[in-house]
Amino acid sequence: MTRAAALAPLREPRFRWYFLSRLVNLAGTTMAPVALAFAVLEVDDSAGSLGLVLAAHSIPQVVFLLFGGVVADRLGRTLVIQVSNVGAAVSQALLATLLLTGHAELWHFVALSAVNGTLSAMSMPAMAGIVPALVPREQLQQANVLISMSRSALAILGPSVSAALVVTVGPGWALAVDAATWLAAAMLLAPIRLPARARTGTDPSLLRELVEGWQFFRRTTWLWVVVLAFGVLNAIHAGGLDTLGPVLAKDTDIGAHGWGLIMSAQAVGLFLMTLLLLRIPLRRPLFSGMLGVAFFGLPLVVMGLHPQTAWVMAAAFVAGMGIELFGLGWNLAMQEHVPDEMLSRAYSYDMLGSFVAIPVGQLAFGPLAAAFGIRDVLLAGGLVYLAVALLTLTSRSVRELRRA
Repeated sequence: MTRAAALAPLREPRFRWYFLSRLVNLAGTTMAPVALAFAVLEVDDSAGSLGLVLAAHSIPQVVFLLFGGVVADRLGRTLVIQVSNVGAAVSQALLATLLLTGHAELWHFVALSAVNGTLSAMSMPAMAGIVPALVPREQLQQANVLISMSRSALAILGPSVSAALVVTVGPGWALAVDAATWLAAAMLLAPIRLPARARTGTDPSLLRELVEGWQFFRRTTWLWVVVLAFGVLNAIHAGGLDTLGPVLAKDTDIGAHGWGLIMSAQAVGLFLMTLLLLRIPLRRPLFSGMLGVAFFGLPLVVMGLHPQTAWVMAAAFVAGMGIELFGLGWNLAMQEHVPDEMLSRAYSYDMLGSFVAIPVGQLAFGPLAAAFGIRDVLLAGGLVYLAVALLTLTSRSVRELRRA
């Protein structure tokens, strides 16, 4: 694939505006987690309080995902994204103001995190489903890769910039910057005009549209097989890498600095794979993607066997490449094989099934590590992760799905 072909989506005016909107939005959202964490700890120096704020975001996000998919398919994806972005800008600006004026309390964080989680549930299916309407079908791979490239590049830079803002001017100003990016992202979507949804007679009820989405999900074998697998995989990842990983780092020679290097190595792997995928077309997106996902279990295995910074960094780098390969393969499968009028609902069922068990992993891996040892649990989790990822390829519909 030539450079001109790789950048072809940017010559499409609607995609160009969308890409700029995502770029600005991602600049803020990659900064927000660090700022939010230190803002909570500034108000209430407790790990339990931070966990409460994070849960206040994730629970409504899961609860309202299906509703978000229906709303996006019914009202239009651009409108849903814009309204969600403006809502997020207002909530983050309010939280930043409370912090800067010294009036922030823990319940403010909980309430506004719940608002942001609900808005996220509205916007995520819409953002996932809008790309096929912005570029010709033959440019879908390049369009998705360009979005992934911007996300992975900012994932390298965003946390460091946010940390610098927190140290120099405080977390309130870092959250104010995030609020500004949400508002700018909404404004950049204004020039995009998409055809209205075709209507045939009376619109079905929200419940009927949810049922239609479930029926499509249930009869599309490759879709439910992969989502079922990710219900397990995300629970292992959240419990193993996200929960036990920092604990192991703290208790070994890896340390906090080494853990930061490991996360950066994963982001570099993501970015490098996006560069490769600009030039290498995927023919069987799910076959390639699930092979890539299997590599995401490697850091758990390495931490269980040999918890040294350099070894885990190498595994994280490969894992980053693998998960980016899956991300592109999954989006291509969804965008090319799911009817446009069903796409956001299909994504919402995907996200619900993939995210619903994450709290289970977060809650279960701590007691398991206390009972059996942290390294043994990480090793077992990594091996199960590899096995589940590869087992999906026994499904012919997953293994043989080709580009449309």
